[in-house]
Amino acid sequence: GKDSLQIANYLRALDTYNSNPMNPDFIIWLGRRTAYLGDYKAAIGIYHEGILKFPEDARFYRHSGHRYISTRRLDLAIRDLEKAASLIEGKEDKIEPDGIPNKLNTPVSSLHTNIYYHLGLAYYLKGEWRNALAHFDNCLKVSTNDDMRVAASHWLYMILRRMNLPDEASQILEPINAEMTIIENDGYHQLLLFYKGELSEDQLSGNDSLGSSEAVQYGIANWYFYNDQPDEARKRFHSIVDNGNWAAFGFIAAEAELARLK
Repeated sequence: GKDSLQIANYLRALDTYNSNPMNPDFIIWLGRRTAYLGDYKAAIGIYHEGILKFPEDARFYRHSGHRYISTRRLDLAIRDLEKAASLIEGKEDKIEPDGIPNKLNTPVSSLHTNIYYHLGLAYYLKGEWRNALAHFDNCLKVSTNDDMRVAASHWLYMILRRMNLPDEASQILEPINAEMTIIENDGYHQLLLFYKGELSEDQLSGNDSLGSSEAVQYGIANWYFYNDQPDEARKRFHSIVDNGNWAAFGFIAAEAELARLK
């Protein structure tokens, strides 16, 4: 099934890389295919080989930073993603091809949105709200489709609520509506409609495909937290960490909350 496809893709990427180890695209795809098999440490090693060969190519720092987040090494993630952000300044954005294509086979993210998104996330996980805010704000500014807009807006809303800025948070919700064109970030879209009061919590958590996602569960748990119900939030953070996929961002965020609550 899915696993054997991932292994076949990895072996093909390895062959392609071996045919020309100085091709930067081949190095990136070998790293990505390695990461999809769950070997994040090996993937980081491959990206760092890319950094040695192509120190001005922001893509290697972007992917390495992402996988440092997966392995909870946030300071290293920030180091590499800050470097990526400095390398793309003043440059044109590029669509990033998907390793695991969505239902329409339409990539929704770009190099620049991914750098700002993951940098914002790394700061968010450290509880550094102001830095997280700046980078998700950049991400939103350079987003060219509704999928990226709702992803950035969801984190921005949570950050502003955690900074106790409810008016600024509700401004984030103004452009969000049920008619947006969403290909893959349904969870973030539905969460924003929930924050806006257009969906009930039951409609959100009762949706089979979305309710089980760590992103949605974390969004709801965090909603309890900044709405002054920390015990309910803590119970839900624990439930995510007990039952979820440890590589999902919602899981990593719930884990970070519990570490802070100790």
